[in-house]
Amino acid sequence: MNEAEILKEFTDAEAILKGHFILSSGLHSDTYLQCARVLMDAKRAERLCAALAAKVKQQFPNVKFDLVVAPAMGGVVVGYEMGRQLGVPSIFCERENGAFTFRRGFGIEKGSKILVVEDVVTTAKSSIETIDCIKAHGGEVIAEASLIDRGEGARGLPIPLISLLKLNVPAFQPDALPEHLKNIPAVKPGSRWLKTA
Repeated sequence: MNEAEILKEFTDAEAILKGHFILSSGLHSDTYLQCARVLMDAKRAERLCAALAAKVKQQFPNVKFDLVVAPAMGGVVVGYEMGRQLGVPSIFCERENGAFTFRRGFGIEKGSKILVVEDVVTTAKSSIETIDCIKAHGGEVIAEASLIDRGEGARGLPIPLISLLKLNVPAFQPDALPEHLKNIPAVKPGSRWLKTA
């Protein structure tokens, strides 16, 4: 898939939202990529993840991944489909008392070669927490794959980031908002803000 085809998938899914958003990182933006809308169509998810899996295979032709690991909540669907595309199991980590861990009987065999998968990477905060969780359980993280790289988060990653599309969408600190965002009420669409029982 080329860049125009990928953007069309997001546009057709009405997944590129405009307004004033507080991202999971705490940064503010006038653009939010709602990957859940893209991934709700199984055929669209299959097309996008097939293209992303092809990029992973091209970049790592001699690596046989043992497992895909995604952070909940945003990475769960794309992680599942990437596991299916690569022919390996897919699990996810989730927050418990503010830190990522494995629940639901998920585990990692020591030395497993792992591909971390996310829907969108902005600051890479969730990615780094996921990598730390995997390492704490004995896994070897080889790379990360994401549908969208929307920031400079890859610079902070200790592993390569392979994304289907890189979008340079500005994000701002809460105390440094541009004029066009100052008078628009902010909403928090990301899953990190969900309250769990």
